[in-house]
Amino acid sequence: MQDVAREAGMVPGNLYRYFPSKNAIILGLVERDRTDIAADFAALSAAQNLMTAFEQLGRKHFIDQPREKAVIALQIWSEAALDPEIAAQVTAFQTDVRTGIRGVLLKARETGEIHPDVDVEALTQLIITLSDGMIRRRAIDRDIHSYGEVENNLCVIGAVLNGTVQLSRPC
Repeated sequence: MQDVAREAGMVPGNLYRYFPSKNAIILGLVERDRTDIAADFAALSAAQNLMTAFEQLGRKHFIDQPREKAVIALQIWSEAALDPEIAAQVTAFQTDVRTGIRGVLLKARETGEIHPDVDVEALTQLIITLSDGMIRRRAIDRDIHSYGEVENNLCVIGAVLNGTVQLSRPC
């Protein structure tokens, strides 16, 4: 609550004038992020070059955004582990992310931008795993070198996209 209040430029008690509970604030933050990510996927699917678009998205979320946004995401995930209402909202958000990534990859396969043998489901999961890991690391590790991490993750994604590295599906 302290972080949210500070970000909003008010004292914590004032937040309750706009939101009836802590859960309402968390749900509002999740919904805001769902709206933002939907716009990101719309831009990603319209991009001429998938890797350039992934790089821009990586920079936006893991370099340009303040570290505090990752801290809040981690706190929301923690709350989702305890509260079914928040868990449902976070699950819906994750479904949107999965659908968005999968859609972008399927379109890229149709246009020939990615190798035809790429397992889109496995790559979707890899991108989600890498992204979640970056959020967690950014929230916890104050000394993380986000630029290098984003570059390394893009190298892995690029190697899968061009067929150099093949992913195996879990058994």
